[in-house]
Amino acid sequence: MVEKRLTPNEALEKVKIEGRGHLKIFIGYAPGVGKTYSMLNEANRMLSKNEDVILGFLETHGRRETEEQIKKLIILPRKKLNYNGKILEDFNLEEALKLHPHTILVDELPHTNVPGCKNKKRYEDIEELLNAGINVVTTLNIQHLESLNDVVEKITGVKIRETVPDRIIESADEVEVIDISPDALRTRLTQGDVYKPDVAIRALRNFFRKGNLNALRELTLRQTAEEVDVDLEEYKKKHGITETWHTCERIMVCISANPSCKKLIRQGARRAKTYKCRWFVVYVQCTHFMAPQIDPESLKMLNENIQLARTLGAEIIKLTGKSVSNELVNFAASKYITQIIIGHPNRSRLQIIIRGSTVYKLLKQVSEAEIHIIPQ
Repeated sequence: MVEKRLTPNEALEKVKIEGRGHLKIFIGYAPGVGKTYSMLNEANRMLSKNEDVILGFLETHGRRETEEQIKKLIILPRKKLNYNGKILEDFNLEEALKLHPHTILVDELPHTNVPGCKNKKRYEDIEELLNAGINVVTTLNIQHLESLNDVVEKITGVKIRETVPDRIIESADEVEVIDISPDALRTRLTQGDVYKPDVAIRALRNFFRKGNLNALRELTLRQTAEEVDVDLEEYKKKHGITETWHTCERIMVCISANPSCKKLIRQGARRAKTYKCRWFVVYVQCTHFMAPQIDPESLKMLNENIQLARTLGAEIIKLTGKSVSNELVNFAASKYITQIIIGHPNRSRLQIIIRGSTVYKLLKQVSEAEIHIIPQ
């Protein structure tokens, strides 16, 4: 087999990817869950194996257990900048690039750099380190992810000013969730392990309310689960794995212009809510010459069904083909669907004799998903 010759641009992109550093992110749902502590723990393990690792930037916030973890780590001197007559300190990107360690720890990924630094944001510093072939370990709280900014504000009432583009976490080689229960975190605050006592008291009444923490915790676990799901899907495609692995539920609701499809859509929404999973509402525009033509009244009903599905949070999918069943089977396989919801057949006896039953064909062809046939 002759290997396809890469174009100059493709070759350059391949070199960039292969020469790029490894990015690991410790992510948590709130300050104080132990992200920085875990990052330092990992660095100390690397140091014990004589690996070239340095501490690029770290804020201990006066936490004794964090300070103790620094141990024998080599600390990169901070960059000093004069801003409005004051000397401020920040991460020294230029020195880090010059030293070019195998791995560098850079705390607080969403940080906004002191004016006068090369880059405005710390994640831009980290991208430079990665492009230079340096491995980076960093930390992030879920509320700083750009796509979740509005959601977090609604939950906590706090507008997060420092955000990180989603592409940073999407491109990370490793994302490790550091998780403790909200009760345990609130206890840590009460004991003064996170903030000074006066700050901790205010925090417990505001951002660190138990309801807030529960919501942020669920948001973190769901977000990272989605990232894992994408990685798993890419792995399966790369290795030609077609069977469905039931690592998480994915629901497909099959609809038409039938008004009773609203019942199927609502059931799909309930199941998706129970499993906290993605769900698709799928309809097929059939091009078979025997397929009935859709009239204005039917089109209106189909649009009503689609609007209901959209309101309930489904992903709407329109397929086109001569065989409704084939299109549904192929889509279910491509998205690793685990549950299919469909109504009883509404074809006439003559249509079933000539063209068969979509439900029967699904039962015969789909082996990797549960099929729920709902009376209409």
